[in-house]
Amino acid sequence: MTRAFVFPGQGAQIIGMGRDLADAYPAARAVFEEVDEALGEKLSTLIWEGEAEVLQLTQNAQPALMATSLAVMRALESEGVEVTSAVFVAGHSLGEYSALTAAGALSVSDSARLLRARGRAMQEAVPVGVGAMAALLGLDFATVSQIADEAAEDEICAAANDNDPAQVVVSGHRAAVERAVELAKAKGAKRAVILPVSAPFHCLLMEPAARVMAEALEAVTIHPPVVPLVANVTASAVSEPDAIRSLLITQVTGSVRWRESVMWMANEGVDEIWEIGAGKALSGMVRRIAKDVATRSILASADVRAAVEQQV
Repeated sequence: MTRAFVFPGQGAQIIGMGRDLADAYPAARAVFEEVDEALGEKLSTLIWEGEAEVLQLTQNAQPALMATSLAVMRALESEGVEVTSAVFVAGHSLGEYSALTAAGALSVSDSARLLRARGRAMQEAVPVGVGAMAALLGLDFATVSQIADEAAEDEICAAANDNDPAQVVVSGHRAAVERAVELAKAKGAKRAVILPVSAPFHCLLMEPAARVMAEALEAVTIHPPVVPLVANVTASAVSEPDAIRSLLITQVTGSVRWRESVMWMANEGVDEIWEIGAGKALSGMVRRIAKDVATRSILASADVRAAVEQQV
């Protein structure tokens, strides 16, 4: 099998994620300890024992999901499954930071601090209530892009996440997104719903956050990843550190081209994708994009053991 590792984005977080891994694997616990130290707070306590509404705050959810994904990766490595057993890594939005950290391009500490800054900057870029996002189901990306252009009028509305063949998310000013929802329904969308998110991610309203991240990323060292990253904004592989830095900045305002990324990996011979971290959303998307690609979701210690047994 030719494998890729993929890492989830915001929305996958749940209270308790990664706790049994930390109990079972010292290397996994060490990830949470390193993140706590980097942030100067016990994020691990929030992840394992906190309130869901606090964990889902963007500035908490982003480093928390990275920490959990890296704990899974370290547990797998403890059992002999190295990141280099994959030919590509990829992540959905913030998951790119998890992917790059797993592949050695970023340190865990730098990744945690970057994601804390990214979460705060994305939240602060647009006043609450000004922006919105909506999921449009049953329409392809080209159709949704046309809807977004039509709905924008004199505001911003963009196709932000091309998740799979029948799920595209739009982002922008609230009134424009609401117009897009009505247009989508008129064009036969199976569902068109405003999402319960705190800001309009991956559109030009995030430009202030992109400027913050440009400065933050300039201050950290990015190494060539040991496994190439399939980038959100290009849907192709990249390994050069300066290119990665530039793409991470562009990603804040750019579309997440997940459907194309999975198709690209499948066309490059990937026939097995492991989702590393919380949730199973990416695995579901993969199955809808590339039906011949096998999927596996790994979060708990039992998932790690099952994955390792498959190797033998």
